[in-house]
Amino acid sequence: MAASVPIGVFDSGIGGLSVLQHIHAALPRESLLYFSDARHAPYGGRPEQFIEARALAVGAFMTRHCVKALVVACNTATAVAITALRRAYPSLIVVGVEPGLKPAAALTHTKIVGVLATEATLASKRFAHLHETISAATSATFLTQACPGLADRIEQGQLDSPDTLALLMRYVVPLLEQGADTLVLGCTHYPFVKTQIATIVRDHAEQAVTLVDTGAAVARRLSQLLADRELLCDHGNGEVGGATSGETALLEAAFLRLLGMQVRVIRDDTQ
Repeated sequence: MAASVPIGVFDSGIGGLSVLQHIHAALPRESLLYFSDARHAPYGGRPEQFIEARALAVGAFMTRHCVKALVVACNTATAVAITALRRAYPSLIVVGVEPGLKPAAALTHTKIVGVLATEATLASKRFAHLHETISAATSATFLTQACPGLADRIEQGQLDSPDTLALLMRYVVPLLEQGADTLVLGCTHYPFVKTQIATIVRDHAEQAVTLVDTGAAVARRLSQLLADRELLCDHGNGEVGGATSGETALLEAAFLRLLGMQVRVIRDDTQ
């Protein structure tokens, strides 16, 4: 497979960089093209019709750049729009992310799992089905916690600000107090505050607590699907490019700050 054929990865903002990081580590020869829909971020509090329309617009952008696969690196966009994307682009590999309820159920000892996610993810039919299926199969109890405002703070780079830490305390501590020994990071933004969450856990949990981030699982699934279609690149240089509907300098700064990568970003409104 020619190195010039990229894998597309997108999110409403910078959260999907946590998934791109896993993909880049697992598939270092693959060219990656990341799209941040920052002008419309975050998706978490948006109507489903709007989220689906934006996902399809980004999908059109990616197909114009001839991607061989598309990773929906956003829990909200996956929950709301992945079916529409697969219907619109039936020949394209489309991989989504979803809260790691299944691995969390396998890891918990108390059978109580906390799920941190956006309002839109928790309200989606896709999450409801996943919740019901895993609960029935494992007898685990899932305590869901919507986290309004958290993705915004992370998007703004406020990882250690007092406001961000106050939000994390408000969302995480009640789950710990109810006995959760496993916390699912159900938004791709949240791994960027994993250290802050771990500190809260250390100070407030009565037992060891495991944090579940599904980025590595997404990379494995993508790798398998590419291998099945003989689309894996075996001689590329792992070039990473970026595009955004927002300010290019902000995404370039996020690449450098969060991943240590210097990446050229172009602007595209994907109208």
